[in-house]
Amino acid sequence: MASGTASRGELSPLMEIPSVGKKTAEDLWGMGMRSAADLADREPQELYDELCVRQGCVVDRCMLYVFRCAVYFASNERHDPELLKWWNWKDRELP
Repeated sequence: MASGTASRGELSPLMEIPSVGKKTAEDLWGMGMRSAADLADREPQELYDELCVRQGCVVDRCMLYVFRCAVYFASNERHDPELLKWWNWKDRELP
């Protein structure tokens, strides 16, 4: 396996996060995340900005909403089911 790439098995812990599929898990892996715990208390805007730099372009803002959802999931033991849907983070900041 090439450096920086991950197998599906390695990506599995990230894909357990609501709204995170294989591509997003690969993006998170590339930023050093290996599990939901690595996202706890992170700043979603910083993750989004890093992804934009890594990809060399402005990434669709929906990724910011996915990162908000993922950080919420990782940072809380109890979850509002509506906040586990990335699209509900469009106009919402983390508490």
